[in-house]
Amino acid sequence: MPSILIVGNITKDVYLRLDNRINNFETDQNGVKWLDIAFDNTRHHYYSRVSIYGGASISLEVLSRFGINASISGTPATFLDGQFIAKDIHTTYRYILCQDENTSHLVPSDEVYTSWQVPENNPDWIYLDSSAVISPKLATEILDFLNLSRNTKLALFVGRHANQNTSHIQALIERANLIINSVPLEKTVNNNVYIGNDRIEYQGRRVFWTLSNKRDILTRLSVHLTIAASVLGALALGKEPGEALLLARANAENSKLSSTLNLSTLEKNIADDYYRVQKINEKGESMSEIENTAAKLMTPGKGILAADESGGSIHKKFETMGIPDDEQHRRDYRNIFFTTPDLEKYVSGVILFDETARQTADNGKLFVDYLQERGVIPGIKVDQGLVNFENSDEKYTQGLDDLPTRLKEYYDMGARFAKWRAAFEVTDHSPSNLAISKNCEILANYAHDCQNANIVPIVEPELVYDGNYSIEQNIEYTGKILDCLFDELEKKQINLAGCILKVNMVLAGKQQSIQSTPAEVGRATAQVLREHVPRNLAGVVFLSGGQSVTQATENLQAVTNNGPFPWAVTFSYARALQDPALQAWRGDNNNADAAREAFKARLIANTEALKVKQDAYQTE
Repeated sequence: MPSILIVGNITKDVYLRLDNRINNFETDQNGVKWLDIAFDNTRHHYYSRVSIYGGASISLEVLSRFGINASISGTPATFLDGQFIAKDIHTTYRYILCQDENTSHLVPSDEVYTSWQVPENNPDWIYLDSSAVISPKLATEILDFLNLSRNTKLALFVGRHANQNTSHIQALIERANLIINSVPLEKTVNNNVYIGNDRIEYQGRRVFWTLSNKRDILTRLSVHLTIAASVLGALALGKEPGEALLLARANAENSKLSSTLNLSTLEKNIADDYYRVQKINEKGESMSEIENTAAKLMTPGKGILAADESGGSIHKKFETMGIPDDEQHRRDYRNIFFTTPDLEKYVSGVILFDETARQTADNGKLFVDYLQERGVIPGIKVDQGLVNFENSDEKYTQGLDDLPTRLKEYYDMGARFAKWRAAFEVTDHSPSNLAISKNCEILANYAHDCQNANIVPIVEPELVYDGNYSIEQNIEYTGKILDCLFDELEKKQINLAGCILKVNMVLAGKQQSIQSTPAEVGRATAQVLREHVPRNLAGVVFLSGGQSVTQATENLQAVTNNGPFPWAVTFSYARALQDPALQAWRGDNNNADAAREAFKARLIANTEALKVKQDAYQTE
C-alpha cells in the first residue's frame, strides 16, 4: 500500500443556503444577482446550515477511501472508519453563501502559512494540495527533505493562489514528479494534470466533467481537491492515465458534501466508460474526448438549442417583424437565450453561428466561455450553405475546402461539437440517387475532419418538411438516406460513439392535404430509426424543420412514447424554441425578460415531452 503525506491547510466550510424570499437580493443591469449585507443588526435567513471539513481534509478522505496510507503533515487529524477525526487541530473558517446553484465565499483576509513536520518514516509521496499556503521556508524544508529521501516523489497542486514567478514555487515545480494545475502553467511540462472548469487532461487523455446534475452544492475549490486527490491516488496505485481521469470524474460528479466515494464503488461506476476509453483510432489516439462529449450532449432529459441561423435565415426572421438586421440586434437576440435562467437544466449544448461565437455576453465574456461556465457545451455550425449541382435544381452543401483549419480555430475557441446540414427536397424527380450519395459522402468527410479535430460531428440529413409527399414516402426516402449516410460513415471509419445524428421526424409534407397525427409520427419515426440507425451511435436528435411550436412538442412526445431506443433521443430545435421569444422581444430589449420567460416555457414543454406518457394518444 503506498503512503502519501499531505501538506496543506484544513478548513471548516460552513454552507448557508440563503432564503431568497426574505433576504434582500438585487439584480443589476447585467442580470447578476447581488446580496446586500448591511452592518445594522439586519438578520439574514437561511434554509439550512451544513458545516464540513474542507481543504486538506478532502485530500485525506479521498486518498484514504482509495486504500492509501495517508496523513496530513503537522496535524493529528486522521480519517478512520469513514470519519474525519480532527481533535485539537487549527482550522480556518470559510463561510459559503449558497443562492440557488451559486456560491460565494467569505474568508479571512490573513493567510495562514502551512505547517510542516519532518515525517518519521519516508512516504512514497509528498503532496502539496491547493489548500497549502507555501512560504519560501516551507518550500526549502520540503526540498531539503526530498534531497535526503531520494525515493519520495513530489506532487504539487498549483492553484490560483500560487505565484509561479516566485523562485520557491518555481523550484518546487521543477522538482515535482507530478504537477496538478487549475491555471495554465508558465512553462509547458509533460507531467502535469490540468483541471479545467469542464475537463481533466493528462498525458494526451481528456475527460469532461460537470456538476449540473448534483443536488449538493460544492465549491469549485472542493471539487478540484477531490479531482486532484483522485488522480494522484489512482496513479499511486498504478492505474493507467485514462482510468485515473475517469475515476476522478466519477468522484467529482457523484460525491456529496458529506463524503466522497471509495475505490471499489468508483471502479464499478466507470466500468463501461473505461472499456470505451481503451478504443484507439487509426492514428493511435484516444477517442475518449469525443465520446465523452457526445455522451454529455445526450444527457437524459436535456436537449440541444440550435441558435445557428445563417445570415439569410435570421434576416428573414427580423424582416417580417421590422427588426433591424445588424450585428447588435443579432447579438441581443442570441443573448436572450443564453442568459435565460436555468438554461443548463434544459439544454446540454448550444449550436452557434460563426458571428455569435465571436460575440460577448452582457458581462463581457465571449458567449462560448459564458456557456461553458453555465455547464452548457458550445457547438458551431460549420457548413457554408447550399449550392446547386451542375445542370440540376438539387443541392449539395459546401464548406469542406478549409474545414480542418476552421475546426482547429473553433476548438481553440472552446467549441466541442459541430453541425453540418444536408437538405433533400421531395419533388417528382428528387431526391435522386446522385444527390443522396454525394451529400452523404460530404457528410462523412465532414465527420472525419471533425473527429480528427476532437470535435463531435452532428450529421444532419434533412428531408425538407415544406413539400407535398405522404408519410409513406417519407418513410421510404428517410430510410434510403440514412442507409447511404451510415455506409459512408463506415467507409470513413467514423467512431459512431462520438457522433450524433440530427434528423427529421417522419411525417407527411407540409403541403400534403392530409397531415400526420402525432401517433402516426411517433410510430413511423420509431420504425425508421430502429431499421436504419446503428445501435452504437451516440444519439439521435430531432430538428423541428418548420413544424409549429406545439406540433414539434406533440410529435416529440409521440416519438418518446414509442421508446425506449438503443441510443439516447432528444430534440435540437431552433424555431420551435425561439419563435415565442422572438414574438415577445420584437427587437426591443425592454421586452427581454418576457422573451426569456417565453423561451423557458418552450424548454420546459419539450423536456417534459422526453418523459414517457403511457396514456398519450391512445384514442388515435
